[in-house]
Amino acid sequence: MLDLDLLRSFVAVVDAGGFTRASERVHRTQSTVSQQIKRLEDDFGRVLLNRNGKTITPTEDGERLLSYARRILSLAEEARDVLARPSSEGAVRLGIPEDFAAYRLTKLLARFARSRPGLRLDVRADQSKYLRRDLERGELDLALLKRDAGEKGGIAVWPERVHWVTSKTNPIDTKAHSVPLIFFPTGCLYRARAIHAIESAGRAWHMAYTSSSLSGIQAAVAAGLGLSILPDIAIQNDHRTLTAKDGFAPIDRTEVALVAAPGASPATLRLAERLAEFCNEVQAKAA
Repeated sequence: MLDLDLLRSFVAVVDAGGFTRASERVHRTQSTVSQQIKRLEDDFGRVLLNRNGKTITPTEDGERLLSYARRILSLAEEARDVLARPSSEGAVRLGIPEDFAAYRLTKLLARFARSRPGLRLDVRADQSKYLRRDLERGELDLALLKRDAGEKGGIAVWPERVHWVTSKTNPIDTKAHSVPLIFFPTGCLYRARAIHAIESAGRAWHMAYTSSSLSGIQAAVAAGLGLSILPDIAIQNDHRTLTAKDGFAPIDRTEVALVAAPGASPATLRLAERLAEFCNEVQAKAA
């Protein structure tokens, strides 16, 4: 029978890229984590990790085990949650950015809600500006926020890569006097960054399309109505990324932060753990 503690340490080492950071995640000493991985390798009779260089990576056998380990740990946590929950756990109010709502996160939230039928999950997708405001007002319990890199506070933080994008089949004229832009309404972090970058380059701009929906922005870019700035996870096959060679220098990095309200409930903190795992996976795939 597989030992869950060994699997948990194995996943932590792969996600963290090393034993030191993994030991902090699982609250074990580095030597203990190293011994756990050795036990796991002995149990399977396979080398699971490449230990050459500064970053630890899974071997081919380790890659195969990794997907099973994540599923086993997820099922174990779900079973624990179902058996341990009280008849009513109240509510968790979560705020997420629009591009996360359009991604795999919705499936994670659905699984979390199914595992805790005594909990009411209230999810709202909105601009980070408003999510931050509502978190400070006590109207949200937990939020994923887009913000400038380096800001303080939060349970966890992940760097985000964003890019200028245009249509792949109907690209705009990048030399046009006035640059047509496609963005969320005023208050959008990317919108402010784009305008600042264009004005700093001494160029004119106009807002060609404004939408409160990510899918609307993606469609407008694909159709060739203008340029936008999108994170990696929101760029589609019918989009083309622009670079400094096209006259559009890289945008300063932004980040995604997971922030909880003071005095967060156990259910809120449990959801925060799930969201942190999700963002770690997204970060690993983008690397």
